[in-house]
Amino acid sequence: MTGFHELSLIPSLLEATAALGFDQPTPIQAAALPPLLAGRDLIAQAQTGSGKTAAFGLALLQRLQPARSEVQALVLCPTRELADQVCSDLRALARFMPNIKVLGLCGGISIRPQLASLEHPPQIAVGTPGRLQDLLRRGALDLSAVQMVVLDEADRMLDMGFVEDVRTILRQTPRERQTALFSATYPEDVRALSQAFQRDPQTVTVQAQQSEPDISQCLHPVNLADKPAALCRLLHHHAAERALIFCNTRQDVRDVTAHLNHEHLLALSLHGEMDQRERDETLVQFANGSCRLLVATDVAARGLDIEALPLVIAYELPAEPEVHVHRIGRTGRAGAAGKALALFTEREAGRIGKIEALTGQALPQQPLPGSGQGSGMQAPRWQTLVIDGGRKDKLRPGDLLGALTGVGELNAQQVGQIDIFPTRSYVALDRAVIRDAQKRLAGGRIKARRFRIRRL
Repeated sequence: MTGFHELSLIPSLLEATAALGFDQPTPIQAAALPPLLAGRDLIAQAQTGSGKTAAFGLALLQRLQPARSEVQALVLCPTRELADQVCSDLRALARFMPNIKVLGLCGGISIRPQLASLEHPPQIAVGTPGRLQDLLRRGALDLSAVQMVVLDEADRMLDMGFVEDVRTILRQTPRERQTALFSATYPEDVRALSQAFQRDPQTVTVQAQQSEPDISQCLHPVNLADKPAALCRLLHHHAAERALIFCNTRQDVRDVTAHLNHEHLLALSLHGEMDQRERDETLVQFANGSCRLLVATDVAARGLDIEALPLVIAYELPAEPEVHVHRIGRTGRAGAAGKALALFTEREAGRIGKIEALTGQALPQQPLPGSGQGSGMQAPRWQTLVIDGGRKDKLRPGDLLGALTGVGELNAQQVGQIDIFPTRSYVALDRAVIRDAQKRLAGGRIKARRFRIRRL
């Protein structure tokens, strides 16, 4: 297959793929789309970042009936971060289709807005098993008209203990539905789920593209007590623009973040106990360069897609070798070079062989770099300003840029990334001017209105 036009997609989807710059299908799209468009159940093995969301997204959008205000497609995801990304990708693919509503249904935020939104049901619901179960128990979510169900990252979903929730949710959908199961691995639990809920599924497997030329890996042996100092040494030595640091537990995330901040290395945390606003503001600051270091658990970072992430560090090796593959996959994307480093103690050394067996490559080990090597991490140039107004207030990036460059001596080069959410907007500003910009902006108006302004 050389192009999406060979798939008999409706014109609005072909227009969307062209607008998004999708010149030709990725391997998983080329393998999965024909059976999905033919109505077949599917088991697809593919890694994160392979283009699988567009594969199932185009298929489910192709068969939607926009005039019907009922849930016709359901996508189950293991985490809120992945669900949010899937919603964003589906909306982008549906941009030229009129009257398509995509609704995210995840925990960690108030259920009330979701209950209100479900009074006018979406055609596509994307959610996590726990919140979907809650909505089903309340009678707020009707899945009787679902034509297609997608289980995204099914192996991770079952690893997190959602197997019974998933089974309960699937039983609320019609038996004649189409079911697509996307999974990086195919363990026994996933196999059993397929046997229970799929009908003669077609299986496609797409090998992960070899990333060795783009990602350089290295393991550093350390004593347990020396790990915090060793992490700081690595950060100063490599002096990356941004780095994502993985920990195995939420408590480790808290401890490592506290140590880095104590050492004047500005870091933020990302873990499962944070509410949605905290998560949003953390990810905005990391993405826009206001914070160079993000310390996260694997669950919290699932689905995280940050462009131009040059460095990933594992503060400790994971118990499961597949998790290591997921971690290093956060860097070296879109042809960019990346580094993936890991600290390990003697107690963790036994995990190295399992990772090497899974990946089929030896992992180089080296002593830590000398403390005097490297240029050291620099403080971030940017800091984030929050405007308590967003898309619901009809704010656009141009409105904020115009308001900011219209105050004092601020110029466009001192304004960084702008992110607009439904009720809030975030602007990265040069730290040298942010106090003055905040003061002047708070005293003025944006689109003839005053908004509360604060700094993160």
